[in-house]
Amino acid sequence: MKAIEKLSYQNSKGKFICVGLDSDRNKIPSHLLNEKDPILEFNKIIIQETVEHAAAYKLNFAFYEKEGVKGFESLLKTIQLIPSDILIIGDAKRADIGNTSKMYAQSAYEYFKCDSITLHPYMGEDSIKPFLEYKDKLNFILALTSNYGAEDFEKLKLEDGSFLYQKVIKNVVKWNSDNNCGIVFGATKIEELKENITSFGNLPVLLPGVGAQGGSLKDVIQCFASANRKNFLINSSRGIIYKDNSTNFGEVARQEIINLNNSVNEIL
Repeated sequence: MKAIEKLSYQNSKGKFICVGLDSDRNKIPSHLLNEKDPILEFNKIIIQETVEHAAAYKLNFAFYEKEGVKGFESLLKTIQLIPSDILIIGDAKRADIGNTSKMYAQSAYEYFKCDSITLHPYMGEDSIKPFLEYKDKLNFILALTSNYGAEDFEKLKLEDGSFLYQKVIKNVVKWNSDNNCGIVFGATKIEELKENITSFGNLPVLLPGVGAQGGSLKDVIQCFASANRKNFLINSSRGIIYKDNSTNFGEVARQEIINLNNSVNEIL
């Protein structure tokens, strides 16, 4: 099953939440620290409790890379726990000169077996192209991000009066000839989302920033409902995986993702 088909399948079942596995041993419940691999055990429980309700899982590579070899082992084993019909996103913000991007793409798609990866576009089309050659994958390219630093570059005004992030969206639509591109658009940028959603074409959208970063789930979903679009993912990391710190953290995570999906579907 192609990555875009996995997303469409889960969206068609009313599942729109991407669980962000930004798993940090300093934040996981303390009773897990005695486990041989605390991060893996934490992820295992989160996945077991949320898998029936998740449209995707997003693994932030930085949280695993910092642990060195052991972290990569945890990452690989976590990916293997996720069912084959659920989208696996490697959140790594890759892209470099062509031959380096080729290696990054092989790492994400052939070694780690991710369905998708996050990319930055600022080195141009040749830095993205090696990822696009994997026609069964889904490449989420940063357009307008949820952090306040997005103002520094992404919202620079160009000579034609448009913003840099709008130029990115326009190019990603063009690069999407094999239907394997998507964009990342911050849920904290609701006015920009309203103004630009009609320019997305058929690109699926990954939306970080709901919850801890201040994005409003209701506002985002109303925007997609008004545009009659259902090909999107609302990412929630801390709001799900760290909702509770007791031995019942998995059950609390399950209820939270159920609540989020219900909130989405009530509006759609």
